[in-house]
Amino acid sequence: MCLAIPAEVIHIEDEMATVRVGEALRKASLMLLPEPAELGDYVIVHAGFALHKVDPEEARESLRLLRELASAADEEGLN
Repeated sequence: MCLAIPAEVIHIEDEMATVRVGEALRKASLMLLPEPAELGDYVIVHAGFALHKVDPEEARESLRLLRELASAADEEGLN
């Protein structure tokens, strides 16, 4: 099972993007996106490919909730 986490596009060169999730930077191909990506867009990345864009507000809320869950798990010793 995979967990889709929104990643912010911070750099684009040709068909490749550098995306950021928190402090982590990754490369993602933009070849499968149905529409062009722009800097600041949030995308869902799977296996190195950006699959679709996500509404920025929804992406930020998802990331906030995931951080909250991770923090709660740390406090309860689940990690």
